[in-house]
Amino acid sequence: MNAPIDVSFFPRPAKPLTSYKPYWAKRFGTAPFLPMSRAEMDALGWDSCDVILVTGDAYVDHPSFGMAVIGRVLEAQGFRVGIIAQPDWHSCEPFKVLGRPNLFWGVTAGNMDSMINRYTADRKIRSDDAYTPGNVAGRRPDRAAIVYSQRCREAYKDVPIILGGIEGSLRRIAHYDYWSDKVRRSIVVDSKCDLLLYGNAERALVEVAHRLARREPVERITDVRGTAFVRRQSALAGEPGWFEIDSTEVDQPGRIDAHLNPYLTTAEQAALQGASCAALQDSEKEQGADASENIAANADTASARGRFDTETQEQPLRFVPRAQSAVPRERCVIRLPSYEQVKADPVLYAHASRVLHLETNPGNARALVQAHGEGATARDVWINPPPIPLTTAEMDWVFGLPYARSPHPAYADERGRFDGASKIPAWEMIRFSVNIMRGCFGGCTFCSITEHEGRIIQSRSEDSIIHEIEEVRDKVQGFTGTISDLGGPTANMYRLGCKSPEIEAACRKPSCVYPDICQNLGTDHGPLIRIYRRARQLPGIKKVLIGSGLRYDLAVRSPEYVKELVQHHVGGYLKIAPEHTEPGPLSKMMKPGMGSYDRFKQLFDQYSREAGKEQYLIPYFIAAHPGTTDEDMLNLALWLKKNGFRADQVQAFYPSPMASATAMYHTGLNTLKGVHRDARAERVDTVKGERRRRLHKAFLRWHDPNNWPLLREALKEMGRADLIGNGKQHLIPTWQPATEGGYQSARRKNSTPPGAGAQAPASASNALPKKKLLAQSVPAHGRILTQHTGLPPRAQGSSQKNSDDARKSPFKSARAPRRGKP
Repeated sequence: MNAPIDVSFFPRPAKPLTSYKPYWAKRFGTAPFLPMSRAEMDALGWDSCDVILVTGDAYVDHPSFGMAVIGRVLEAQGFRVGIIAQPDWHSCEPFKVLGRPNLFWGVTAGNMDSMINRYTADRKIRSDDAYTPGNVAGRRPDRAAIVYSQRCREAYKDVPIILGGIEGSLRRIAHYDYWSDKVRRSIVVDSKCDLLLYGNAERALVEVAHRLARREPVERITDVRGTAFVRRQSALAGEPGWFEIDSTEVDQPGRIDAHLNPYLTTAEQAALQGASCAALQDSEKEQGADASENIAANADTASARGRFDTETQEQPLRFVPRAQSAVPRERCVIRLPSYEQVKADPVLYAHASRVLHLETNPGNARALVQAHGEGATARDVWINPPPIPLTTAEMDWVFGLPYARSPHPAYADERGRFDGASKIPAWEMIRFSVNIMRGCFGGCTFCSITEHEGRIIQSRSEDSIIHEIEEVRDKVQGFTGTISDLGGPTANMYRLGCKSPEIEAACRKPSCVYPDICQNLGTDHGPLIRIYRRARQLPGIKKVLIGSGLRYDLAVRSPEYVKELVQHHVGGYLKIAPEHTEPGPLSKMMKPGMGSYDRFKQLFDQYSREAGKEQYLIPYFIAAHPGTTDEDMLNLALWLKKNGFRADQVQAFYPSPMASATAMYHTGLNTLKGVHRDARAERVDTVKGERRRRLHKAFLRWHDPNNWPLLREALKEMGRADLIGNGKQHLIPTWQPATEGGYQSARRKNSTPPGAGAQAPASASNALPKKKLLAQSVPAHGRILTQHTGLPPRAQGSSQKNSDDARKSPFKSARAPRRGKP
């Protein structure tokens, strides 16, 4: 029952990760933590590192942190791996702290894109960084992958640089950069790395590491899936066996020939075109005479038999197989429009984005190439097909490596703990969680998970997951019996995949669940239900919560799963992401309609009542997404008011590199459909400009008095002044209370408190008493918190009583969830 069965039938013609001969340095054994200093290297008996990883995150030896996974995978292959975490990038000296790497540098910006980590959706600088000890901002540079690569090259010029991580994955071709509002070159060109590994890179990295260990020059490693590299245009132009498909321009309609009249003879057709056809006429006369004689003869024979045989003999229907192309697909490379073309022409940018997203299935994707530069500086960025997904056995091996499951001891406080001033919030969030799968076939256009991890679900075995839960129970300090999450990119895609290997290998759809769930997609939640039941029966496990986002349109296919989830694995609230209520923006997001939400809510409420629990759904919504009109946001606000939701925090659309929605934002074209230069192209309403983005966010926070002046003005312009009034049927009242124009976020420090910009910091003499401040942090009666975590500030100490009182407030559709110890 617990055998490691793969999620999908996808063929994996790749060398298993565990089949490589270990590197000679494996004799040094396993390090308790990968070394970050010379002293640690000496303690391990190392004179040098084979690989040095440079990351923009603090080093946490946990399988949820990419650098820890990569480091442990390389260590298991026998390589000595060191880590330089969050180095000072102003000079190359901090990059020399571990000496010269014997094989290569491994560079990443971290678990998050460095620009998204530093800036909000409104391009404001954040004041915190969840991946830094003490939640301190500013410990990594903007575009960290480029800066780190340059410093590594400066430190040791002859050492190859292998770039990876999500920042590199999302910038592998020329891309729109939201922060500079222009199209930038591929990160392979800007960083001057030798190889870029995109996606989950264990398979590619292990192969590259062993080939470099065999002293193979890095410039010859051009055949590894999931890699990108730069070559001069002349270097591969004549590569034998490769066939180039020119896709540097969108399809243009050619000349349309008039339909021929089937009743005209050849001579008449020639006469219409001003020509004569006497020879054909003579031939037709002769053929006509012969045909007349044959018909007459057949008629005489038929009449002699007494009947005319007008029926034809029945024959079986034969299917002729489609002719195979003489060019093998795996030897084709598609030439995208060049960087200069997509920078100057939004239509070509949309076309390149569409082609890229069509070539993401490992079963049929072709290599891509994009030119950068002209003349003597011209070069090509080659992008090989995506990596082959890991098997279940390989996933078990990766997650079963000897992680310490805690931050490096260098981050410990004076008590030797990590929950004080040096606390790393990102680690606190996943400290007691277990990742059970990778990948997502949802294909949401605003999300980067699919572009990074792929659409093929890669799941761990049941035994592997249970073993990690036991590891958390027995080894993680501070564990109180609650597993905070048992999920992944999506909570309920575990072991879901295509029913047919042939269809899966040939499919080019961007989503398996839009516009409806594919009939070839298996939606059996049985394996996930068995894991839930087995996990909560373990000794010492009091509660197993599901904190990952739920795909509710899949969940309603399995009422048994919804019942299991609601009655045993919800801690008072469950977050889901309908994102919007209107068909227009939902079609650009590739999200299901509100009918699926209503069906799920009905099941959720039903099973909550049966269990005797008061539980609530916490919906997430996005403002200012491409394809969203002002009327759409108004309808969403009316839906929120009708259902009793008052969002404390809202998320505006964030154009991340390479996402389909970002291409819509930049070009104004719907890249989910054909890209054209004429009227066939679908134009998309893009929300740009500070005022309009503020308006869309204001509709989500319709209850905030600070937004009422803007909303009144907008409603009048939209001809909906009937929604302004003091009745229950109105959205905005006519009166305006005294406000200071801002609000303090429930959890985030980068929000602006009312009047903070004009007031000086309060001194000790005029500061509010501590008890009063704590009382103010508790949400007022009737306030509903829905966005992000959906949580109010954590109540501690003397404020616990106030928070308990706040929890008792009866809300219609949502409430402030329980707080206390995690």
